[in-house]
Amino acid sequence: MKVWANAIGYQLVWFAAVWGAATGYWWLAPLALVPFAVWYLSRPDGRIDAWLMPVAVLLGIALDSALAASDLVAYASAVPSPHAAPVWILAIWAAFSLTLRHSFRFLHGRLPLAAALGAVGAPLAYLGAARGWHAVAFPRGSTPAVIALGTGWLIAMPTLIAIAQRFERRRITSSTGNPAHVA
Repeated sequence: MKVWANAIGYQLVWFAAVWGAATGYWWLAPLALVPFAVWYLSRPDGRIDAWLMPVAVLLGIALDSALAASDLVAYASAVPSPHAAPVWILAIWAAFSLTLRHSFRFLHGRLPLAAALGAVGAPLAYLGAARGWHAVAFPRGSTPAVIALGTGWLIAMPTLIAIAQRFERRRITSSTGNPAHVA
């Protein structure tokens, strides 16, 4: 049940962010992120998620700013700049970080599967945001954008999963004094 609650919470942030961006209410994304983040960061093991969040956001800044700067992806409500990752997409990255140890725990120890899921799932999410909501556009066409997104997420997803595993191992090691393997 906790896995489903996590997945639904993330999807609610995603929908608020995409709908908000498409309608000019970009601030809905960080607003929707707040209760979801408080829910996870206030848990006993919330420190791990708190460490994962800035890592994911920094990765999001790099990936989505590269997409915007190269004109492969254009973001609606491009605050602060049309050539950088917008605030609303960074809120999605922050919310996504809260799924790495929860909804996506099944990917721990399965980095090739994480890579495949990232390479396929992320482009589908961007296509949905583009076609269903007009929150993103592909100025150079959808094919180059999907290839770039798939390639970026082929690397991003297993990287984030591996970092989540490492942070969990550190927590378990430091709390027990014994090295522990967390798959």
